[in-house]
Amino acid sequence: MPQLPAPAYPAEVRARLEADAKEVIARYPGSRSALLPLLHLVQSEEGYVSRTGMAFCAELLGLTTAEVTAVATFYTMYRRRPSGDYQVGVCTNTLCAVMGGDAIFDRLKDHLGVGNDETTEDGKVTLEHIECNAACDFAPVVMVNWEFFDNQTPESATRLVDDLIAGRTVEPTRGAPLCTYKETARILAGFPDPRPGAVEATGGAGAASLIGLKLAKGEAVGQARVVGPRGAAPRDTPPHDPSPTEHLSSHDAPQQTSASDPANPAGPAAEEGE
Repeated sequence: MPQLPAPAYPAEVRARLEADAKEVIARYPGSRSALLPLLHLVQSEEGYVSRTGMAFCAELLGLTTAEVTAVATFYTMYRRRPSGDYQVGVCTNTLCAVMGGDAIFDRLKDHLGVGNDETTEDGKVTLEHIECNAACDFAPVVMVNWEFFDNQTPESATRLVDDLIAGRTVEPTRGAPLCTYKETARILAGFPDPRPGAVEATGGAGAASLIGLKLAKGEAVGQARVVGPRGAAPRDTPPHDPSPTEHLSSHDAPQQTSASDPANPAGPAAEEGE
């Protein structure tokens, strides 16, 4: 059934959002480039990107609501329905799943009584599985409002969501102190984090991430350098000679193809059936 036009924001909300939106738009040479941060801005107001929020973005940027909807539905960081104060994402991609991510996700579903992309009745926690947190060296990883909680287990993840629901202080493994989903959305819109010490607390890579770099540079104890210094002559390493049964990858020597094998030159594609 066709939907009625989205309701407008109340006047005072509209005035506040419009002032913030103009500040965001002024950062870009073309106004439509501000769409992504504006979607975060309206998400910080309602906790998700509503039809009202999309209409607001379209109006200010001179876009159609279809163009805004196409972007809002493409990126998973934009919620399409009301969500909890804390977005709990469990990585269930390959490495995290093997290390226990699937078990964590199943435990939290049972413990919270919700399914994927569902919110607890008290509105505190929205649970979802996510494809990758780009933190495989700390697998399995859980994120709360995009802050890292590394090396989780079903038991530690259960304690984590219980603390969130009870309002107890929760400290991420790395990064800034935790804040609500709406507050996170406003920061992602490009506005400063006003909490004292929050910016300074933002962390970088952990030891598990840096050990590979140390190995490459030969800085790890008892390890020789495995990657030559930038600009140095390559080492005399014999070419890789795979066995007949070995699967070749893009890291191996080129295989004989029509482009590289003179005995099989590439020619014009034949019509089907010829």
